[in-house]
Amino acid sequence: MLTVEKIGGTSMSQFQDVLQNIIKGNRKGDELYNRIFVVSAYNNVTNWLLEHKKTGEPGIYNKFLNGEDYSSALDAFCQRLLLINDGFADIGLDLKEARDFIRFRVDQAKTILFSLSKVLASGYVNRTDIYLAAREILASIGEAHSGWNTVNILNNNGINARFIDLCGFNDNEPLTIDERIHKEFCGIDFSKVICVATGYTKGTEGIMRAFDRGYSEVTFSKIAVEVNADEAVIHKEFHLSSADPQIVGVENSVPVGHTNYIIADQLADIGMEAIHPKAAKPLELAGINIRIKNTFDPEHPGTLISRDYVSPEPRVEIVSGSRRVVAIEVHDPMMVGEVGFDGRIMEYFVKFNVSYIMKSTDANSITMVVWDNEKSRELVKALKASFYQVRAVPVAIVCAMGSNIAIPGFLHKAAKALYERGINIESFAQSLRQVNMQFIIARDKYEEAVIALNEELCKKPNHTLE
Repeated sequence: MLTVEKIGGTSMSQFQDVLQNIIKGNRKGDELYNRIFVVSAYNNVTNWLLEHKKTGEPGIYNKFLNGEDYSSALDAFCQRLLLINDGFADIGLDLKEARDFIRFRVDQAKTILFSLSKVLASGYVNRTDIYLAAREILASIGEAHSGWNTVNILNNNGINARFIDLCGFNDNEPLTIDERIHKEFCGIDFSKVICVATGYTKGTEGIMRAFDRGYSEVTFSKIAVEVNADEAVIHKEFHLSSADPQIVGVENSVPVGHTNYIIADQLADIGMEAIHPKAAKPLELAGINIRIKNTFDPEHPGTLISRDYVSPEPRVEIVSGSRRVVAIEVHDPMMVGEVGFDGRIMEYFVKFNVSYIMKSTDANSITMVVWDNEKSRELVKALKASFYQVRAVPVAIVCAMGSNIAIPGFLHKAAKALYERGINIESFAQSLRQVNMQFIIARDKYEEAVIALNEELCKKPNHTLE
């Protein structure tokens, strides 16, 4: 059984656990092989290079954009990577070889960035393309660092491992992402070697243009399809659970166990990605199942995401949502019966590149829920200048999702659970497919709503309606 397995950054930073729980486990001899690992950069490394994924705090990339001293920043960054290396010496990392590799790679990046800055200064090129190229170069350093270290540690532990460097620093071939992956994996006997691939892949189309920070999962997906993997495994620092353990408590958070790609898409739409939706689609079309496993609970089978799964028993599988959303309401007494009114609104959404998470309508009002960020604030300004009455309300969205909830009773139980906690439903939506009940509530009620719905609908893994 050939598996392609992605290891996230938080897990990579605790590589002693990865080595023992994921790579070695109870395996011996040939059982160690027939696995390809796609590694993320160590925790926070990509944040330092680009910007913090959650807070937006600028990294080295911002220095390049502003014409500041990115070279010295990369030198200081390299020292931080060497400190990370020190933590792996006791599990087999050769510190001298590791130091030489990452210093050389950082120097390579500096040389390319210097050339880009000179081309940029010429004024003959598209600045956006140069900036995107710089972003790709910087991002690739983190995965090259963790990937090379992983192979060095495995080889020094008596495990035959091979570094698949997809960053393309050492060639000038104009390959697409798919072509590079095909070339690097062609002819390998996976039964005799563990392959460790960088989460970043260089390609003529630019992997970050379409996927930005989700690029490692795209690489993971494309590799799994290329080698026709039997299963694609994602190792995280937590289980895919019925609700956030930090909100409901570990004892009340139940591993999902089994769900389908439709539910994975619902999660991605509210920012709680089991896998990037653009990475999931190729796997879904190829009929490759995804397994989400907890790095620190290796004996647990995790959660299997498959194409055709429907829970044999009616149950809500996951309660999730976000406090970082805003409800935009467009109200116009003349809207009733007017064909295409919402189409006029959507023109503004396209113009500002804003996608809505939820939409609800009545005769003369349309409410759309979007992420609360600078783009949505600019959108609201434009809508207010063009429509009769527009208001934007900071809210939270909480969703109850399941592959088998299209029966009477679930909506009643969910609404009742919120009512009994004194939580008003400001807006609601559910499509005909009935896999996701979306409730808009006051922001300060978010955590309480998650607890209420999880307790009522998800506490037991085989919970059914009474």
